[in-house]
Amino acid sequence: MREGARLRLDYSARSLWSVDRMIEEIRREAAPYAAVEPVLRGFGAYAGEVIARHAGGEWWASGSDHWVRTPDGRLWDPFDEARRCYTGEGSLRLLCRDASGGGPRR
Repeated sequence: MREGARLRLDYSARSLWSVDRMIEEIRREAAPYAAVEPVLRGFGAYAGEVIARHAGGEWWASGSDHWVRTPDGRLWDPFDEARRCYTGEGSLRLLCRDASGGGPRR
């Protein structure tokens, strides 16, 4: 995805702005969810790793569910947020900001 979309994915919080924009472009194309779900999952995994690195968090899993746990004990679901982005209701950039302590508590 990174090569085809020419995204600069360097694990910076700023790179999530580009990911949000890419998801918005995919949404505007009205691609069926089933067709884009693997891409959204990849974007969610990338965002989770960005959050883990910037917020000092670690990955947590239970069954097939995965979250990032930040040092304050909160769990963040970047996969769900990527899905919410696709519906126009979420932002991976804002999720990272919130998880890193730069925004309102969830």
